[in-house]
Amino acid sequence: QVQLQESGPGLVKPSQTLSLTCTVSGGAITTNYYYWIWIRRPPGKGLEWIGSIAYSGSTVYSPSLKSRISIFRDTSKNQFTLQLRSVTPEDTAVYYCARGVRNSYTTYDYRGQGTQVTVSS
Repeated sequence: QVQLQESGPGLVKPSQTLSLTCTVSGGAITTNYYYWIWIRRPPGKGLEWIGSIAYSGSTVYSPSLKSRISIFRDTSKNQFTLQLRSVTPEDTAVYYCARGVRNSYTTYDYRGQGTQVTVSS
């Protein structure tokens, strides 16, 4: 069974860069046809897709966040990382990493438990 675990700071100051890492076990992130996804849930709102990295290493990002995000991976550690630049309080959310179902970069079947990120000075 695939397991995912998010890690990173719980508090970030405005204008800084948020960096979150997802560690995957039970399956290689290079396995054909799977995407690895970042999503978030702001307080009182629904889930928002942030972006995804494919088994090949290619990336696809939400148009609304594209200018501020990067997703990259470390295959030796079976991890993938989200960087979100120039954060504001509106980026406060619970952040999740997930595995996409085959050939999908938004629909997922496994998800981490999530990590709370608060943007505040």
